[in-house]
Amino acid sequence: MTGVTLNKAIKKYGETQVIHGIDLEIEDGEFCVFVGPSGCGKSTLLRMIAGLEETTDGAINIGQRDVTHMDPAKRGVAMVFQTYALYPHMTVAENMGFGLRMNGVPKPEINEKVSKASSILKLDQYLNRKPKALSGGQRQRVAIGRAIVRGPEVFLFDEPLSNLDAELRVEMRVEISRLHQEIGATMIYVTHDQVEAMTMADKIVVLRDGRIEQVGAPLDLYRDPDNKFVAGFIGSPAMNFLECDIVDGKLAHPAFATPQDCPITLPTGLTSVTVGARPEHIEMDQSADQLTIELTEALGGVSYCYLTGPNDTRLIIEERGDNRSSEGQTVGLSIPTERLYLFDPETGSRLR
Repeated sequence: MTGVTLNKAIKKYGETQVIHGIDLEIEDGEFCVFVGPSGCGKSTLLRMIAGLEETTDGAINIGQRDVTHMDPAKRGVAMVFQTYALYPHMTVAENMGFGLRMNGVPKPEINEKVSKASSILKLDQYLNRKPKALSGGQRQRVAIGRAIVRGPEVFLFDEPLSNLDAELRVEMRVEISRLHQEIGATMIYVTHDQVEAMTMADKIVVLRDGRIEQVGAPLDLYRDPDNKFVAGFIGSPAMNFLECDIVDGKLAHPAFATPQDCPITLPTGLTSVTVGARPEHIEMDQSADQLTIELTEALGGVSYCYLTGPNDTRLIIEERGDNRSSEGQTVGLSIPTERLYLFDPETGSRLR
């Protein structure tokens, strides 16, 4: 069993602390994605697991081994970087087997492992090509193949799809997910793209400022966020937020034609609250005129309407079906009470 456990892991650069006591357990065979905005510490945390960054305090275990201060080569991990880092003068087969050759592995064993990895990644027909003759997606598959032949206990991916165009990113997402299903190894994947996180992960770890905001399955985070940050970060387009006053136990905002019923019992003394609603849960009331449709994006099966209104209100609403709204219309909002999310306006914590 080869899971990864972090116990109060801390990273400091001099007096500056960037990772603040991370506690995390990644199960054996799990596909775990670290996600968050730039500068949140996700790549630093991955490099700490790899041994490329020294852990200032706390402990990191891979399986039953404490690897906190162990040499990277002895940790049983293989890392795939954003850049392919392939040797241009070597063939695909030579690139994939280079690490084994440097470690003195016999040539027949190298050939066997390269052949197996190339079969998994559908690279058989490219083994004698050099990197310049490959597409970006094929080069990234070679980099992944180089990791596979090492037979690591844990695979680490540091934003491996960032250099690919949109179509190739989708293709490689499928490839990496299929690879995980086929070999069943523990994989930890870093990305700033929450769509990648949602589509690939068994478990998502949402990070901000070197701290974990929430851990859970993709749909659990989407449907049941713990705070405003997670609610706004997970989901595309992002959740809409309105700063509402509380009037006679109801939620009041200029975008509402009438005050909205509150889905929970609010704490005593609270006079305002942040209300969240996902684009697909909001309907437009054509009989009202609180908001103006400023822009529409028709994407085929779905359209997104961008609305503006009083108090600098900006909303995105999803529409489907044949009858869709057009730019310049004035409308109101209709949101089922059970679809509303409420957050403390000061702390951002979820009110339940």
